[in-house]
Amino acid sequence: MVTPQPPPARGLSPAQIQMMQQQMATEAAKNNMTLEQYIEHLKAQATKHAQAQKQAAQQQQQQQQHQHHHGPNCDHDHDHDHEHEQHHVHLNSPGAPNPQAIALAKWLRGQNLKSRTCILNGQRKDMFKVKRVLRILQSPDYAKACAKSAALPPVTDRASAENVFKLLPLSLLALRVSKIDSQEGGAGGGHGHGKGPKKRVKGLWTVKIEQQQEVQDGLHFVWLYEGPQWKQKLYAVGALVVIMAVVLFPLWPIKLRIGVWYLSMAMLGLIGLFFAMSIFRLILFCLTVFVVPPGLWLYPNLFEDVGFFDSFRPVWGWQEDKKKKKQKKSVKGEKAPTEKPNNTPTVKVTPAAGFTSTRDLTPRVEEVEDD
Repeated sequence: MVTPQPPPARGLSPAQIQMMQQQMATEAAKNNMTLEQYIEHLKAQATKHAQAQKQAAQQQQQQQQHQHHHGPNCDHDHDHDHEHEQHHVHLNSPGAPNPQAIALAKWLRGQNLKSRTCILNGQRKDMFKVKRVLRILQSPDYAKACAKSAALPPVTDRASAENVFKLLPLSLLALRVSKIDSQEGGAGGGHGHGKGPKKRVKGLWTVKIEQQQEVQDGLHFVWLYEGPQWKQKLYAVGALVVIMAVVLFPLWPIKLRIGVWYLSMAMLGLIGLFFAMSIFRLILFCLTVFVVPPGLWLYPNLFEDVGFFDSFRPVWGWQEDKKKKKQKKSVKGEKAPTEKPNNTPTVKVTPAAGFTSTRDLTPRVEEVEDD
């Protein structure tokens, strides 16, 4: 086996090169590695060092650009900006989430974060504000939950609450998002795939994931953690069982098949009776409009927005005008005022000598018919 030789350095004698080889062999033996493995280890360290220097240079360049943007005579307070820079969260590569982050996400999903629905990549997601999570993490309820469950990370102050919150984006359980403009959403950035602008639903944001995962009170995060999927799996198994039962209907016992046939006939009979009643009540109304106007309806609340039993009460009723219906609804919505002693102030008006009239200043509500 040929021993790998390090690359010769400029200006070194063969004796110095041999001494360096001996030193490297000694260091490799101390680290329980061969000379080849030790050389690869040194190369990896040199690569990491070069990458660290490159990142430091990029950060320094960004700071210089930031200072150049504000100018040397800028009087703004930059402490707030430095505080925001300390809250940047660098996402890990996809892998197994942190068990503490999963326990935290499970607990937070059961809390009232005043979440709202948004559209992310064409899917509906729950969105929340950072300040509400930080407030809950510093509440006594979370302290009690930490005492009961050792999987939840403890929180003592605001800084620790922010560090605990960072577990969510680090494990890709919740990510920071921002609202997409209407023009950008219409151009294809929203959930629609058409070329033209889509009709925007009021209160429903179309959002996108931000690169900088910062932790600030006013920022919005979206849940990527859906929680335990046992309900979805149970529904899927139930649907599969129903489909298999329908497919295997010819193999059912004869009594069950007869019972299903009678049940289906009864359902069809009820549906047919409903359509027949609807047609009969329409014919009856058309006849009574000319005979005894304004017309008689059978089950007048049949198609109204009421409960099942209220749809069949009353059994009959006269046709009412739209104005009267509005007045009746407004009268029903108003509560009858309780009788109180009449303490209403009155004003005496004396337009001329020897003539006195009294005016009542009691407020009145008058109904005005719509045009």
